[in-house]
Amino acid sequence: HLVERAGRRYGRRMSAALLLADGEPNGSALEQHLTAHGYDVLRVAASEEALDIAERARPDLVLVADELDVTDRLRARDSRVPVIVLGREQAGAIDRVRAFARGCDDYVAQPFVYEELLWRIRAVLRRSARTEPETIQVAEIYVDRLTRCVTVAGRRVLLAAREYELLLKLASEPTRVFTKEELLREVWGFRSLGRTRTLDSHASRLRRKLCADGEARYVLNVWGVGYRLLEPAQPSA
Repeated sequence: HLVERAGRRYGRRMSAALLLADGEPNGSALEQHLTAHGYDVLRVAASEEALDIAERARPDLVLVADELDVTDRLRARDSRVPVIVLGREQAGAIDRVRAFARGCDDYVAQPFVYEELLWRIRAVLRRSARTEPETIQVAEIYVDRLTRCVTVAGRRVLLAAREYELLLKLASEPTRVFTKEELLREVWGFRSLGRTRTLDSHASRLRRKLCADGEARYVLNVWGVGYRLLEPAQPSA
């Protein structure tokens, strides 16, 4: 019935639909507050049901209690729905880092102030509502965002989820040098660079996959700074 309800809502394009998986079996005060503020709340108790509803009903945002595997599995299914994790009480910095590393868009530790959560929901919805082109073409690279299909000179390239997100980020400004800190923050959700080799490993694999003829023309390392997708065009003589 939740899916049918979402379908009726999308036919009208009314308020934003929030999928709430709060683990509360006997009703939720949060659901009541959000409904009072005009949101169409689809509430489930079990994380497994949340995954199924998120895939079929396509809500605008998912609020999930401290169940990081839900975020993991949503991202594994290539879902781009924004996720806010409602962290457990006494959650610390490590809990937040783990949640962002697994792909959440925001993290609010409990007990939280409802007004703060409300504004965080609005901020995440505002960011996710920004229009994005359905296709991207940079040189010989072609990306269909709807199907997540990537080709190079007509050759299909299979990318892992993070490789794909890294490509999208670099392709947004192909000749710009993105710093390592910027990429780790915006693609992986890291707060600091630390000593991780995650970015370098993914960039190396992405570079190899984009080589159409064995020549590494894409995902260029700018030593000591970061990465750009390709070199800027040289001015003609």
